[in-house]
Amino acid sequence: MTIAVTPISDALGASITGIDLSKPLGDDAFGIIHSAMLEHLVLVFPDQDLTDEEQVEFTLRFGDLPDRGVHSRGTKADDQLHKSVMLVSNIRENGEVIGSIPDGEMFFHTDGSYEAVPYRYTFLYAIEVPKTGGDTLFANMYAAYETLPDDLKELLADIDAEHGFYAGPDVTEEMKIALRVTGHSGSARHPALIRHEESSRTVLYVSRMLTRRLIGLGEDRGRDLLFRLFDHSERAENVYRHVWTPGDLVMWDNRCTNHARTDFGANERRLLRRTTCKGTRPERAAP
Repeated sequence: MTIAVTPISDALGASITGIDLSKPLGDDAFGIIHSAMLEHLVLVFPDQDLTDEEQVEFTLRFGDLPDRGVHSRGTKADDQLHKSVMLVSNIRENGEVIGSIPDGEMFFHTDGSYEAVPYRYTFLYAIEVPKTGGDTLFANMYAAYETLPDDLKELLADIDAEHGFYAGPDVTEEMKIALRVTGHSGSARHPALIRHEESSRTVLYVSRMLTRRLIGLGEDRGRDLLFRLFDHSERAENVYRHVWTPGDLVMWDNRCTNHARTDFGANERRLLRRTTCKGTRPERAAP
């Protein structure tokens, strides 16, 4: 069967069909998928049947897995293949959730921006999904930069942003408790405008959930600008909404997208398996 790449929204995203990801990924197929990723930023592979080992093998074709044990939080560590595999689930067994970030809405963010070296790609595989809700929203952060007014592009060219673990100005203690993310202190500083190291395009690199502040603008001015950037990047025309079906494997480029999760009912079961691969330290975009 021939691999087909079909765009799924005007903002970003493509569906990839004609491939079984449980089988080893040959060089030709890898080239097609890599090119599609650079063009579309988010790829949806429907109707997949993947073990954790097969998902890890697919992930490894795109880069090394993180080696930090923090990623195994809440993942049935005795059973998992690799400590970077994470279950995203609200399912309880014996009163304890079997996965991480179990309940509630999640604001827009990019995975790992609170690390000195964030993740290049995230891979999320759906096993059980709610009847309604728990959708994932993806925002095109190339477009977010390109549609900024020129004066803001100039202002942000030399500005750094500080990112922290669920440290954005809108994040409440109640949200941290629902997501079970209290007690983490990760923090990193990156340029507000970064250069994608493969495409060389400029990216607006801030997010509502993880960006704590803009450095050097003063508290009030920096906070006002952050909220303006959040609202700008999250406009409907810049966002693709993915409604999950069991068997979907979705991968996305963390260097040029933000993603969010919509709320879902407390009695709904949700179980997805996440892998990531390591990236490089973000570089400032050229003026």
